Amino acid sequence: MEKNWNFDEIIDRAGTGSMKWEPSILEIKFGEGRDNLLPLWVADMDFYCPPVVQKAMEKRLGHGIYGYTIQDRGHNRALIDWYGRRHNWEIQDQWILNTPGVVPGVNYLVQRFSKPGDKVLIQTPVYYPFASSIVANGRLVADNPLKIVEGRYEMDFEDLAAKTADPRLKLAILCSPHNPVGRVWTREELEKFGNICLENNVMVFADEIHCDLIMPGYSHTSFQSISEEFAQNSIAANAVSKTFNLAGLSHSSLVVPNEVLRNDMGIYFETLGLNPRGGSNLFGAVAAQAAYEEGEPWLEDLIRYLNENYIYLKNRLETELSGVKVFDLEATYLPWMDFRSLGLAPEKIIERVEQGAGLGLDHGDWFGENGAGFERINIACPRGILEKAVDGLIQAFKS
Repeated sequence: MEKNWNFDEIIDRAGTGSMKWEPSILEIKFGEGRDNLLPLWVADMDFYCPPVVQKAMEKRLGHGIYGYTIQDRGHNRALIDWYGRRHNWEIQDQWILNTPGVVPGVNYLVQRFSKPGDKVLIQTPVYYPFASSIVANGRLVADNPLKIVEGRYEMDFEDLAAKTADPRLKLAILCSPHNPVGRVWTREELEKFGNICLENNVMVFADEIHCDLIMPGYSHTSFQSISEEFAQNSIAANAVSKTFNLAGLSHSSLVVPNEVLRNDMGIYFETLGLNPRGGSNLFGAVAAQAAYEEGEPWLEDLIRYLNENYIYLKNRLETELSGVKVFDLEATYLPWMDFRSLGLAPEKIIERVEQGAGLGLDHGDWFGENGAGFERINIACPRGILEKAVDGLIQAFKS
């Protein structure tokens, strides 16, 4: 396939309704007078999606009729082949349900498999819509905080066992790979996590949306692939939104091997007016199929570029800002940076990021109290933009 993409190209996203770049959204998120921050917070990329995806959507657009549509069976086949090829996990066609996004999927599961007053477990610091979804649905957050051991985040299995032993805890959300700490959980870690949940009759929701963005030297293990027991006690989520920069098309999939759970979810979807088999968005399904079938060369180049961006970020910050730590990025394009050793209060760190560096980053305390003093940065951008951001950080914290 001819390579006709350039990740160094700076693309003007003004006037496209981009949540990431829209000045009014920046003011809502970061406060009055912050509409001109360089935004490296929202987890989408400042790259064009794969040309094969654009071509597929243009072909479908050219037909001119966009009425009620059932999902092409090629979509599921493409997803199945992708997981078999890249993750050694043989998904079955009938296991696949569709949702308009992973976050809606989280809400559906919380609503269906717990009751108001029940507990749902998360592992902070973690993607903050998890906690807000739990609270918004009248459930209680059970936090199993990750711990830093010799400069690397690990699960606290002793605390996990204690939390899951509570009969009010019905569901555990596994972020795998983990956002924002960038960990790719090993098979052994996942086995411990899964066995503890099984022993305590806690269902697992495995959010694997970042599983295709694995950096060189690491390998993702799909939670459900480990054992039949894990597969029967879990629902997994995947999507092309992060992998191929298609979040605006509102399309994702749930993998539900357990027939009882699958039928239950199907019935529940119908009460919400959703078609679990028909797809959540016509063009989302078209784009996903094209990406899975033909987007691999683009993805391989993307991962190389992201890894180079990460190395650039880590080398410069850790060299020029003594004490700042950029955690090893095993997956995602969202490095996790630790500014605590600089001796500044968390609010002062935020002040320097925003006012000093002129950046809109995801502040660590958004991911949980144990994220205070940290920042998450999106490096899925042209190198020129990243260089500007790094220059700003170094100047802000050296001054």
